[in-house]
Amino acid sequence: MKTKQHNFSKLAERLKSSMIRELLKYANMPGAVSFGGGTPDPETFPRHELSKIASEILEEEYKYTLQYSVTEGDPQLINQILILLKRIYGIEGLSHENILITVGSQQALELLGKVFIDSGDYVVVGDPEYLGAISAFRMREPRFVVAKFDEDGPDIDMIEQKIEEIDRAGEIKKLKFIYVVSNFQNPSGVTTSLEKRKALIEVAEKYDLLVVEDDPYGVLRFEGEHVPSIMKLGGTDRVILLNTFSKILCPGLRIGVVVADKSIVRKMVLAKQGTDLCSPSLTMRLAARYLERYDVLEQIKPAIELYRKKKNEMVRALENYFGDIKGTKWTNPNGGLFIWTTLPEGYDTMEMFKFAEQNKVFYIPGEAFRPYSEPSSSMRMSFCLPSVEEIHEGVKRLRTAFDQYRVSRGMK
Repeated sequence: MKTKQHNFSKLAERLKSSMIRELLKYANMPGAVSFGGGTPDPETFPRHELSKIASEILEEEYKYTLQYSVTEGDPQLINQILILLKRIYGIEGLSHENILITVGSQQALELLGKVFIDSGDYVVVGDPEYLGAISAFRMREPRFVVAKFDEDGPDIDMIEQKIEEIDRAGEIKKLKFIYVVSNFQNPSGVTTSLEKRKALIEVAEKYDLLVVEDDPYGVLRFEGEHVPSIMKLGGTDRVILLNTFSKILCPGLRIGVVVADKSIVRKMVLAKQGTDLCSPSLTMRLAARYLERYDVLEQIKPAIELYRKKKNEMVRALENYFGDIKGTKWTNPNGGLFIWTTLPEGYDTMEMFKFAEQNKVFYIPGEAFRPYSEPSSSMRMSFCLPSVEEIHEGVKRLRTAFDQYRVSRGMK
C-alpha cells in the first residue's frame, strides 16, 4: 500500500526532531547514568506543600482554577512576580502591563519569534547557545549572527563588528535583537560579566536594538557575588527579560515569565491568544498561593546546596578521570545545572556518543548547541539529577568511552 504524501507547509517540512530527545531516547535504560537532560532533582520539589494548596484551591477557588483565565496571566501570580523582581533583581516601577505569563519559557521564546522575526531577519546568538532558543527562532527563518561565547560571556567585539557589517549593508532594521542567557548559561555554565552586560547595553543603545536576557538559572547561585541583571542596567526600553519557575519551584507547573515594555507585552499577548488563549488557571493559582505562603528564595536553599555539592563532585570526577588528557578542559560554574567539557582538538563528541551509549553513559554533544551544523569537541554535562555515586561512575564510564573512541580513530 502506497504511503500517503500529505501537503505539509514549508515550516512543517523544515521541522526536525530534537537532537536531545533523540540522543537521550535510551538514557532511562536500567543501569544507565545520564548527564544529558537539564532536569531538576525531583527531591527538591515542594510536593507536600503544593499538594495541600492544590486541594484547597480546587475546592475553594474552583470558579477560577477550573475556568479559563485572561491571556496575560493570573493577576495574583503577577503580583507575586512583581515582588520577586524587586527582591531578586532590584527592579521596581513595573506594572501588570509589563508582565506576561507563558506556558514555560519555551513558549516565551516561540512568541518572541512570532512578534519580531520575519524571514531573512537577523538575530544575534552565541556559540554555544541554548538549543531551545535556536529551535524557536529558527522556525521564523532568521539569519543567525553568531558570536563566540567566552569564559566571561559573548565576544562583544565580534558582535559589534558583525552589527557594523549589517549596518553598512543598510539592513540594520532587520536586526531584531541580541539573545543571551546571562547567568550560568545553558549549555556552558558561563556567567556574562558585569563589564560585558554594560557593553551589550551600549551596543543596543548605539544601534537602537533590543537585548533578550534569558535568566532561568540566576537564582541557583551557590558561589560568588550576584551580578546586576541586564534588565536592571538597561530597563524595559532596551531589554526583554525571560524567566521561569521550572528551576526554582518545579517544571511540571509550566510557568514562564516575560518582563518587557508594555507595547511588546501587548503584541505577545495577541500572539499568545492565537496559540493557546491562556495559560492554565490551576497551575498559575497554585504557584501564586505557594509564593504567598512560602519564601521561595529560602525554600530553594537546600536545593542550591545539593547542586553545589553535585557540581563539586563532577569537577572532582573530571579531574580524576580526564585530568591526564592534555587539551581537555571544563567549566567550573558558580551556579546553574551544567558543566561544559571540551576534549582535545580533533575529537567529535557526536561520533563518540555511540561509545558512550555502549557504556550506558549519556551527555549532549556540543554540536547540538551550535546555530549551524559543525562538529564540536565539547559536550554538555548536567550534574543536577544523578546521585553523587552516579556522577563518579558516569564520568568513569565516560573515560572508558573516550578511550575506545580514541583507539577507533587511531588518535593518541
